Amino acid sequence: MPAALDLSRDAADVTAQLVDIPSVSGAEKVLADVVEQVLRGLPHLTVDRDGDAVVARTNLGRAERVVLAGHLDTVPIADNLPSRVEGPLLYGCGTSDMKAGCAVQLRLAAHLPAPNRDITYVFYDNEEVEAARNGLGRLARSRPEWLAGDFAVLMEPTGGVVEGGCQGTMRIRVTTAGRRAHSARSWLGDNAIHKAAPILAALEAYRPRIAMIDGLEYREGLNAVGIEGGVAGNVIPDACSVLINFRFAPDRSEEQAEAHLREVFAPAVERGETIEVTDSAPGALPGLDRASAAAFVAAVGGEPRAKVAWTDVARFSALGVPAVNYGPGDPALAHTRGEYVEIAAIGEAERRMLAWLTA
Repeated sequence: MPAALDLSRDAADVTAQLVDIPSVSGAEKVLADVVEQVLRGLPHLTVDRDGDAVVARTNLGRAERVVLAGHLDTVPIADNLPSRVEGPLLYGCGTSDMKAGCAVQLRLAAHLPAPNRDITYVFYDNEEVEAARNGLGRLARSRPEWLAGDFAVLMEPTGGVVEGGCQGTMRIRVTTAGRRAHSARSWLGDNAIHKAAPILAALEAYRPRIAMIDGLEYREGLNAVGIEGGVAGNVIPDACSVLINFRFAPDRSEEQAEAHLREVFAPAVERGETIEVTDSAPGALPGLDRASAAAFVAAVGGEPRAKVAWTDVARFSALGVPAVNYGPGDPALAHTRGEYVEIAAIGEAERRMLAWLTA
């Protein structure tokens, strides 16, 4: 067991402590144990655990409850541990995405026994892998009462700017069919890979929509992200599939997104090709018109922007809890070998959150 977390240190030091405990998705137990241990030592919190997700709550009878959530896992390590400090930057796997945000949560949990709102602190596992394993999703299914609240902040990296809502995401596979033949006698076959050309042409010609919601600009995107086909170097292929990802604005439901894709690729269906939805997750409206969201934006400052990606705010939205993304890391650095976070940004995020929770 690593040494206990020292939450008397500043937020950057706590971030380094978290980073130096490896927690690649599926291997978060050691870090979850350490987080649980330090939270159970705080008498003003009630602490529960489900798998490698740890949830701590104040119970002060406040008029409003907010949820602060962050995932403990990281992508695979890329020779970027242990953490190191170079000037104003803290380097290491998970510094930006999102152990800096988790450090801010832990500091608030330790040093804010009587906030102006009741707080639920959620630290969960398996965010960086497929949705079926997501720890927050597991809690939403089995322990939804643990996630209940009037407003939620997912402390994903946003560069210290409030990012409202999130895009939805859908993947479809469009498959063509042909007829195998020897490539020396190609006229006897029907090349399924060649039949993918109109699909790629439709993607190239597609002009994505820009949606304005609550004053935030969401840019949709429709792109091929994979293609599979071929049997051998001397065989005309009889099947080819194009994997397509649609990132859609949160004013579309999943059903509307699928209907749009089937409209775009209607010519493919007419040619006898098949369309299969392989993965889907809804977006989340920003909800910045809610009083709780407006108060948060006013407290942390800055000009909100759209979250042009999918995040777990969608899970809170599905539970009826308006949520935003806000954290000290830079999303452009997430998952990179040279991942880092600005040390000053971690302290600034903590100060802004503290101001909101004590005003």
